[in-house]
Parts: sequence; structure tokens; C-alpha cells
Amino acid sequence: MSAFSRFTPLARSLPATVPFVGPEAIERQRNAILTARIGANESGFGPAPSVIEAMTAALSGIWKYNDPENFDLKQALAGHLGVRPDNLAIGEGIDGLLGQIVRLVVEPGMPVVTSLGGYPTFNFHVAGHGGRLVTVPYDGSDRENLEGLLEAVRREDAPLVYLANPDNPMGSWWDAGSIVQFAKALPETTLLVLDEAYGETAPASTLPDLTSLIDRPNVIRTRTFSKAYGLAGARVGYAISTPGTAAAFDKIRNHFGMNRVGTAAAEAALKDQAYLQSVVARIAASRATIADIAGRAGLRALPSATNFVAIDCGRDAAFARAIVDGLMDEAGVFIRMPGAAPLNRCIRVSAGPEVEMQAFADALPRVLDRLSRA
Repeated sequence: MSAFSRFTPLARSLPATVPFVGPEAIERQRNAILTARIGANESGFGPAPSVIEAMTAALSGIWKYNDPENFDLKQALAGHLGVRPDNLAIGEGIDGLLGQIVRLVVEPGMPVVTSLGGYPTFNFHVAGHGGRLVTVPYDGSDRENLEGLLEAVRREDAPLVYLANPDNPMGSWWDAGSIVQFAKALPETTLLVLDEAYGETAPASTLPDLTSLIDRPNVIRTRTFSKAYGLAGARVGYAISTPGTAAAFDKIRNHFGMNRVGTAAAEAALKDQAYLQSVVARIAASRATIADIAGRAGLRALPSATNFVAIDCGRDAAFARAIVDGLMDEAGVFIRMPGAAPLNRCIRVSAGPEVEMQAFADALPRVLDRLSRA
């Protein structure tokens, strides 16, 4: 296959890959329609009716670019969080913000510290900007290894470290005190990306109070409307930091990257906290259902503070992959698995509506029975 001859050497060296294969691509590859879409960590419960109304009302203005300053959304977020608007940067989901952060910090050859098996989109951006990934295995409790990450940062003099709390892909978490201690132990020349995408579904003791880190220019906390708020397709995320660090995004971001319907949805979602709390309760109930299904099948669900549950299959990655493929072949149930050993002994199931949980519950024993006889 021919390609343009003057791509940069870096671009030519990168593999032709994407961080995730989407469920739509899986449907095309397998020529099968999904019966349960519980692998992408979306919210199958959807956004609030009030949010749908706000999006519908905004559609007539879609011919206009979104406000490039994201003024109204910043004001709404600042009021909701108890911070100043200039503490915030708005972006196209956390994935878009991660790309901008890497662009701001990383030059070719620079070391970047993250967890082995951690969120692959971050790695994708680092590779795309020529950074050198330095990975630290998870600890024995399937949590990100804070001491190991700190040691790697110091050893490598790394300008950037990524930490997700709660964690993706394992659903594990650290308490707020441990996170603050980790952040304060970092060199001032190391920027911490503290990814809090699943903060709404975590125990109250998980997220540090915003005031505890808001004055540290080397800490950026990223959050999203893609998970508990049910707006993954709208692509709205935000970063919280000092005014100086937050303003740096304006130097390199796509100022017309946000869309009017998505920002209207996010503003409406913030106003409907009662709906958010109802979804958080449904996610918790769904996590319990997933754990029960796994237990009855002889598998072990790991504790989770997210909108998904990692299930220890008790064997190796090949066995976990066989379960993932078997669920798709058997019943069109889409789930995923972590990508790196030893985490890839697990499968990962997103919280979802009862009908999708039932599809998973019905298909899993059949798949395991077939694998036991193979």
C-alpha cells in the first residue's frame, strides 16, 4: 500500500494502530449486531431527559461555531466545583486534553512515566509526539503502584507522569490522602496528569478536595462528561489546574474543537444533579449484579470504583480472550480485557441496563462450559 513519501520519520516509524477497536468495527468484522454493548465504559443509562431537551433546543443553532472561549460552560463548571473559571480548560473529552498536555510537555526522546497496562490512549499520544514510555507494573492489589511511579519519575527525571484514580482498566483506587501525598512528593519539574474520569462513581474518600492541589502548577486533574453523565458521544472534558497552567492550553488547542450541542448538554447535565445521583446508584447496583454473575460462574469480580468491573478469570490471557470472543460469538455480548500481563488474566464488563446484564448472565455459563470441554 503506497503512502505519501514525506511523512516525518516519527510518523513513518509508528505502527498503524488505534488505542481501541470500537464496537462498530467489531460488528463489521464479525458481521454481527451487538445485543449488549458493555465493553466501552459508556453509560448505557444515557443522559438525563433535561439534557436531551437542551441538546434538541441547541440544534437549531448548530450552523454557528461554538464559543471558542467556552465561557458559559466554564462559568457553570466553576460554580459547580467551587473554583475560578481561569482554573479550567475545556477540551474534546479527556482523550483530547491528554493529547494537548503531551504536546505542551513532551519532546522527542523525553521519558514519560505511566503504569504498565494503564490507559492506552495516553500512551498513544506519547508515542505520537516521540516520547519514551517508562512503565511501572501495578502492585499486588491490582492498583497503580504509587511508590514505583515516584521512583521512576525521580530516576528518569521525567517531565510527565500519568495516574488514573480510580483506575482504568482495573477499577481499583487509592484514597485521597495517598494521592495528595504522591502529588506533593513529585519534583516541581514533573507534571502530574491526575485522570479522574470515574470520580462520580467512586467512594467519597477517593477524590482529593480541589483546594488541596489547586495551587500546584505541576498538577492537572482531568474530568469528563463521558461516564456517569452519559455524554460519551458529545466529547466534553475539562482540566483543573492553576490559572497559569490552564491558560497554556490556549496556546495549542483547537479553539473551534467543541460543538454547541455538546456544550449545551454539559451545562444542562450540571444542573440536573438529581439525575446524576440516580445513575450513580444504578451503576452501583449494576456492579453488584456483574459481581454476582461472575461469582455464580466460578470467576472473581474485583472491587471497583468505576462504571465497570474487572473479573479475574483465574487463568491466563488466552483464556480471558477466549471468553471475550466466545461472548461475542455466542450472544453478541461486547466486553473487553486489559492489554498487559498480568492484568490480562481479567475481562472487563461495563455497568448497563438490566436487559444487557441478563444477556451477559445467560451467555457466560454457556461460554465457560464450552471452553471447559474444548
